[in-house]
Amino acid sequence: MTRLLAIAVVVVGLTVVGLRGRLPALSDVVDALVDADYGWVLLAVSLQLASIGAFVLQQRHLLHSLGVHLRRGRAFAIILASTAVGIAVPAGAAVSTAFTIREYRRVGATREIAAACAIVSGLASIGGMALLYVGGSLAFLAGSPAGLNWRPLLIVIGLAALTLVAMVIGRRHLRRPSPGERESGGSRAARYVRAVLRSAREAWRAGAEISARDWAAALAYATIKWFADLMCLVAAVRALDQPAGVTALAGIYLSVQIVRQVPLTPGGIGVIDAALVAGLTATGASTTSATAAVLIYRLLSCWLIVPAGGVAALALRRAPNTSI
Repeated sequence: MTRLLAIAVVVVGLTVVGLRGRLPALSDVVDALVDADYGWVLLAVSLQLASIGAFVLQQRHLLHSLGVHLRRGRAFAIILASTAVGIAVPAGAAVSTAFTIREYRRVGATREIAAACAIVSGLASIGGMALLYVGGSLAFLAGSPAGLNWRPLLIVIGLAALTLVAMVIGRRHLRRPSPGERESGGSRAARYVRAVLRSAREAWRAGAEISARDWAAALAYATIKWFADLMCLVAAVRALDQPAGVTALAGIYLSVQIVRQVPLTPGGIGVIDAALVAGLTATGASTTSATAAVLIYRLLSCWLIVPAGGVAALALRRAPNTSI
């Protein structure tokens, strides 16, 4: 519990430092929150829960397709805890993935299956974001064909092609017996490299066993996850009665996702918040209302997940290796 409190203090401290001098007076933000439409706030809460739920369903589906049963309660706890880890610590994505793989192994998954699930989930996440970008681009194309930047779409197509090639090669590799490898001999570094390469190959083979139908399901769940998160931002902005349209908010959201990939601070604290506020004010919102809307969205999608994930992690630690 002391460790969780320390993490919470660090998160709050980073938020204050990152946003210092960029926000309006706290009293003005509080007044805006008091006057917010709480029907939209409740909708934002529901949408964020739907986003997390879609991720949970995706993970259960992938594991089930690989022969591992994961009960809904434990899956929710794992996702909540791993998301909190990804937000709260430096190099959060790598640490979160390692945590998830460890928890999947506790419920009976092999290292290769757990790693394959993480890899497929990551690719599906990229694909889901790409589908949102394509949808937003088509909407923008309908209004302003000449202003569309096609380069990101070409990158998306290239990534999709590489993923397809990897799947095809992996399926062909499944038909071949694994070559014998020396488990001993050589330096410690050489043995470690062989072990890593062997694990990577087996994870690749496990991922290739997933059918096209299961890949499509994983992509669909990932798209729902991102879309629900986007709609959570839209609901938060609507709660403050701001003029930004859905298309403009989608553009802001997708741009911020690029910023989020640069881990300058844990969870993008300070950086993402400032980027969202700047984007909303550019659409005509006042700084006070934009800050209040971002506060609602970030509370639901980031800050409140840290303590909730800490509680989930404690439950997982005390649970047996079957379910909670």
